[in-house]
Amino acid sequence: MKKFHVLIVGGGSTWTPGLLKSLCVRKETFPIDHLTMVDVDEKRQEVIGEFAKVLFKEEYSDLQFTYTTDLEEAYEQPLDFVFVQMRTGGYAMREKDEKIPLGMGLIGQETCGPGGFSYGMRSIGDMVKLVEHVRATNKDAWILNYTNPAAIVADALKRIYPDDDRILNICDQPENLLRSYGRLLNRDPRSFDPVYFGLNHFGWFTHLYDESGHDLLPELRQLILDGGFRPVDYEQRDQSWLDTYAMVEQIVRDFPDYLPNTYLQYYLYPDKVLEKLDPSHTRANEVMNGREKRVFDACREVATNQSTAGSTVVHNDAHGEFILIVAESIAYNRGDHFIVMVKNEGLISNLPDDAMVEVTASLTANGPRPYAVGEIPVFYKGLIEAQYAYERLTVEAYLENSYSKALQALTLNRTVVSARKAREVLDELIEANKDFWPELR
Repeated sequence: MKKFHVLIVGGGSTWTPGLLKSLCVRKETFPIDHLTMVDVDEKRQEVIGEFAKVLFKEEYSDLQFTYTTDLEEAYEQPLDFVFVQMRTGGYAMREKDEKIPLGMGLIGQETCGPGGFSYGMRSIGDMVKLVEHVRATNKDAWILNYTNPAAIVADALKRIYPDDDRILNICDQPENLLRSYGRLLNRDPRSFDPVYFGLNHFGWFTHLYDESGHDLLPELRQLILDGGFRPVDYEQRDQSWLDTYAMVEQIVRDFPDYLPNTYLQYYLYPDKVLEKLDPSHTRANEVMNGREKRVFDACREVATNQSTAGSTVVHNDAHGEFILIVAESIAYNRGDHFIVMVKNEGLISNLPDDAMVEVTASLTANGPRPYAVGEIPVFYKGLIEAQYAYERLTVEAYLENSYSKALQALTLNRTVVSARKAREVLDELIEANKDFWPELR
């Protein structure tokens, strides 16, 4: 069995330990010869890198492993897969993405609304640089991208690299939802055959078939209405995530046709969500004071003790495992089903062909083979078309250095609506992102 060369970009992420553990768990099904991690933040990368050395010594002793901040060293080696989870600007900029809109009475969220716009404008440039670096020496490497906001990044990359069929944008939130459904139904989520449509962080499950072809969605809907909804790993989640999943019950009660992606709460109930958000303490603060501190403290402890015994950071989570089972399906031409982002091209027949939609697809050695959804109802079509226009205008604002298109994008966003507020928040975000964004004229 071939052993792969893998690069993790954003190796200093709090999500990396789970990915590294998943590599160990799946070493027989996705064997790796050489793994490199790269991150521009030397301190973060060192903490995770030293943890990784101990983990691999215990569980993956024949793996060749290095970590670095040298981008040329990372990209110029032979590569089969590049796993990307960058956060341009780090948590410091995420905090601004969330707090600047909240200070103006608008939703402040990492990937939605003005915060997502801000983050997307930062992410595009770094993702383009990454693709250029990888393709300079590795024409055939698969780039599996987690970088957010994935919808904006996916649209930008498809426009800039229309013929590069080895860039695949994925998101673990549909996978998290499937695993949560599995726990609620007491079933293996990998046995589900889901039908899903939408944009990233903006979609719905219409059916959830079991091995016999029976649709489990009606039963699941009733379970949610009767008992609420929690993430599969709710014991490890911060309170804000528990609150987010809890909103699914309200969405299903109001719009019972389908089961929603959790992020739809920000677009359907912006006033209700806004009431619960604290402008002085956002999810960025919760992560920095919570998960980030826990992960880095645990990694330092492992490195100090030279042992993972009893460590709370060593676990196989959905984020880490999902990207690996996606890679396995591609590497071995398995054609397994996943929810991924692809160009529409008639999959959702009454949406624009060039939209980067999120649907179920079989993943093969030649890429995704998506399943058509057909025509969707007017309500969902209207929501998606407005969100698609916002995302497209965001990408065009970046590529054309266009202030007017940035203003149009934010005005269209359902969390903003007001052109006056859109201009106010845009001007504040321009100032905050002067070291990251192109100059808008």
